[in-house]
Amino acid sequence: MSLTANWSYPTSIRFGAGRISEIADACATAGIKKPLLITDRGLANMDITIKTLDLLDAAGLGRAIFADVDPNPNEKNAEAGVRAFNEGGHDGVVAFGGGSGLDLGKLVAFLAGQTRPLWDFEDIGDWWTRADADAIAPIVAVPTTAGTGSEVGRASVITNSVTEEKKIIFHPKFLPSVVICDPELTVGMPQFITAGTGLDAFAHCVEAFCSPHYHPMSQGMALEGMRLVKEYLPRAYADGTDIEARAHMMSAAAMGATAFQKGLGAIHALSHPIGAIYHTHHGTTNAVCMPAVLQFNKPAAQGVLVQAANYLGIEGGFDGFCAYVDDLNASLKIPTSLRGLGIETPDIDRIVKGALSDPSTGGNPIEMTEENTRELLLKII
Repeated sequence: MSLTANWSYPTSIRFGAGRISEIADACATAGIKKPLLITDRGLANMDITIKTLDLLDAAGLGRAIFADVDPNPNEKNAEAGVRAFNEGGHDGVVAFGGGSGLDLGKLVAFLAGQTRPLWDFEDIGDWWTRADADAIAPIVAVPTTAGTGSEVGRASVITNSVTEEKKIIFHPKFLPSVVICDPELTVGMPQFITAGTGLDAFAHCVEAFCSPHYHPMSQGMALEGMRLVKEYLPRAYADGTDIEARAHMMSAAAMGATAFQKGLGAIHALSHPIGAIYHTHHGTTNAVCMPAVLQFNKPAAQGVLVQAANYLGIEGGFDGFCAYVDDLNASLKIPTSLRGLGIETPDIDRIVKGALSDPSTGGNPIEMTEENTRELLLKII
């Protein structure tokens, strides 16, 4: 079976090994003549990034790069990125990397032509309509990890460095015009990033599948995304050069992010404030939170997770699914508590407050209150 394809759902995706070679054509398709490649500091000088810049340069598109991006990107990164975009006279963004590079790249393309401040566009009600849609620059997204799925997302997660809160900035035109999913770009990921990002994709699928909202397309995509993670994450973790496993994990990442249009839940509601305050890796934090959240949601999610277990070939129904998650985490060296992430004395009140104000709470199958969220957090500590 060929693992090369062109998809137009949820956006135009060029999928397959070696397809980074099409980056210049992808920019042309998006209408970009002078792109700014935005990535994180860790990727700035890596071979895959240099190769991409070489391809852009050879096509006459320049080799401009902005890499002042933190692991949890914030408004300072956004301000610097917008300055680089506007001063360089750029007309589009190549968002390149994991979640941080992709989220910041999309945000810069969005903000560069706006007159209102960043926080005016937080994902609250219809605040996104405040934006001048015609001023949003086109985006080509190139993921180099397989987890966040930000390449097919209509939002960016940005940390407010003053309040240490993660905020979601949303606009339909955040969705990149063209995506290149080239699994060869993920071959160099270290094991702990392979594990953390892969489990982020799994958390997206699990939470979307358990969300009580109605979205049958997302439901089907979440279920198959879980299967791909189950089959191929252990392989990608064991052998980073396994292109088949890397390709299927890239699909699972995009599927999870598409599926969570149906909703997320308590895993992400907790992970967002924990990551904002303590700067932990997002996907790994999700994985630490997942076992306790599954038990928390059992009264409402047991039935759908029995369905998931049946589809995935996991015996034992709901309990079997939970045992599988525990075993998967252990096999990928995921800590079993926040202490394992280096958080010795977490600010419980602050995390609970942040979780309850996070948009993800709306998709949790059990209503989250101050009391039950505190009890849940104590089980994760």
